[in-house]
Amino acid sequence: MNTAPHAATPDPIDAVRGLLADAGVLARHLREVLAQLTGEPVELDELIRRTAVARRTVEDLLAAIGTDLETTGSAHRLSAQARERYRESFALDELGTTAPSGAEQLALMREFVETGPRPAAALDHVTATPETALRRAEWLRDNYDLRGAKLLCLGDHDLTSLALGLVVPSVSVTVVDLDERILQHIDAVAAERGFDVRTLHTDLRFAVPSAVEAWADLVFTDPPYTPEGIGLFAARAAECMAGPNSRLLVAYGYSTRTPALGHKVQQELLRLGMVFEAILPQFHRYFGAQAIGSASDLYVCQPTAHTRKLALRQVPGIYTHGPQSVEAVEATASPEFLGAIGERLGSPVSSLREPGWSKPIRRQPQPPVYDLRSDPGPWLARMLLAGNADRVAFLVDNNHPDITSERAQRALSELVGAKYQLRFHRSTPDSKHALVVADLVEPDSVAGYLLQRAHGKLGNVWREALIAHVDPELTKREAKERVAALAPVPADLDLRLIDLPRHRIADLLTVTG
Repeated sequence: MNTAPHAATPDPIDAVRGLLADAGVLARHLREVLAQLTGEPVELDELIRRTAVARRTVEDLLAAIGTDLETTGSAHRLSAQARERYRESFALDELGTTAPSGAEQLALMREFVETGPRPAAALDHVTATPETALRRAEWLRDNYDLRGAKLLCLGDHDLTSLALGLVVPSVSVTVVDLDERILQHIDAVAAERGFDVRTLHTDLRFAVPSAVEAWADLVFTDPPYTPEGIGLFAARAAECMAGPNSRLLVAYGYSTRTPALGHKVQQELLRLGMVFEAILPQFHRYFGAQAIGSASDLYVCQPTAHTRKLALRQVPGIYTHGPQSVEAVEATASPEFLGAIGERLGSPVSSLREPGWSKPIRRQPQPPVYDLRSDPGPWLARMLLAGNADRVAFLVDNNHPDITSERAQRALSELVGAKYQLRFHRSTPDSKHALVVADLVEPDSVAGYLLQRAHGKLGNVWREALIAHVDPELTKREAKERVAALAPVPADLDLRLIDLPRHRIADLLTVTG
């Protein structure tokens, strides 16, 4: 006689739950199928027409429902005893019940925009209207399952992340941007309103923060409207997308008078193996951008199996204005120019190095000199964070925001003071440029330890810094607990110092001492 216990019969609702989990943000479409099955019996063909879900996908869902499904002829519906469980388990009654944003939300969104940083022409900033930001958030809410979703904004001058906080308070959003002002404004508003918004800094021409690589379910971006700009932002988005169910949403517009430009941009997206799942005309409206009618379309792009492999090209010129524009002539350095730099540095300089901080700047026999003449503002501080050479120099514009005043120079010096001693040589090697020379100091503090390991996971580096510079008797567990208690933003402990916005780096270094 077999006395072995019988395996429990699997509950069909668990199989359905697994299908929805696999679908990720696209699970909303499956929930719409389930909602149809809670009513009168519906034929398979009609079920497909009502929901616009592929037949194979509907059939897989029906198979998963199994014994919870009633079938009469070729018509289906959930059994009477299962309907309420499915309604509750998958929040089916919430579908189609959301209302558009009200006057209070619009007033708040206008306040967020009005108190935010002014557009930077050199970064091709054109501000979307508050109504547009809310419309984006509503569209995302109404077309995707955002519960537990990982949503990424690549650039967010339009404050779409804050609109999402108003429209879907439970949503978690990460913002990656070059402009420190935008990151600081979003952080301040999110903290005041209790929005779950995380901000990270980078320049997409160099890399994406490691924390968002292969991470996002949805990526939204309103990039520079050049083929190179769209191509770069879309390539970085592809690096950040978690898988085949992820989606890229791009704001892009062109004048009907210049369809060739629109064709070039669309080719950039196609080159990455993207499929245009939808193009919603004139979805976004702007203050300005009159050359394209102050409007742009919403492109909904689906990746293919080849997208990640194709996302390789990096383009230095992506804007339409300023020293980093597509038309900007590549800067050169004459022997005389290099000689003047070497004379000031006290070491021969044969060439200028390209900027980039995705990896640490290692110690080298001769002091390296980095060409930051195209720096829009944030590069200098990031390069100092990345540097570990005994001496390193940076060539910047004479009007660089970190050197144009004594206050600015002092702020930068204080930021990296536990690591580098800075000297500012204005109008060197000529009247248009300046040379910033950084000399490494002895890392005899927790702050210095952190700054010299800016590419490590902050929580781990800080823990080791406490043991090295505060109390060698601390256990790793004790040090970890002390770090958790000291951290101004606990979530930052899982990130790299190099990826934090500058204002949060300053706050953290103040705490470390």
